[in-house]
Amino acid sequence: MPAERLHLVRHGEVHNPRRVLYGRLPHYRLSEDGRRMARAAAEYVQGLDRPVTTLRSSPLQRTQESTEPFSEIFGLVPALDERVIEPTNVFEGTNMRRSLRDPRNWWHLRNPSVPSWGEPYTSIAARMEQAMNSAWNETELGDAVIVSHQAPIWIAHLRVAGLRLRHDPRTRRCALSSVTSFERVGDVWREVGYAEPAAAGIDLGAV
Repeated sequence: MPAERLHLVRHGEVHNPRRVLYGRLPHYRLSEDGRRMARAAAEYVQGLDRPVTTLRSSPLQRTQESTEPFSEIFGLVPALDERVIEPTNVFEGTNMRRSLRDPRNWWHLRNPSVPSWGEPYTSIAARMEQAMNSAWNETELGDAVIVSHQAPIWIAHLRVAGLRLRHDPRTRRCALSSVTSFERVGDVWREVGYAEPAAAGIDLGAV
């Protein structure tokens, strides 16, 4: 038997006082508010009264820390999955507002449909679909939780909804510690829920 439901959970607020676009940079940890947000997400999933038997995470520090309350509540050891990591971005390590004011960087914005500033959306969609399928098929009973990042979760939503992958990153419906839930019938995914149990955080440094 495959899983019954799959939840894509975004990590909590990151300690980022310099407002750097942190991307895949190491050592970006959750803030104290971010830890509370991660717990709120885990408690929300617990409140669904559904058994969670699989827990996976992007290998970055902020996502691993966001799995900790899930581990505590559900008694699970998270497995790391590189396929749900943050996408690459040429602006990584910079302050985005400053970078966009520099004409030398405008070349990277030439084709937002790819996007030209980072990993292609088609690549993100393919690896997220693989990760979701893997978690679904390898969960014998109960639900699966994958803790990931804003861009991969939003791209997974667009792909499942049959919408074009090109979008304005400022319009993503994927708040910190949000929970986007899916079910699969045969080979067809469908989104069955979205919740923001801890939407009060400051969303700085997202790709």
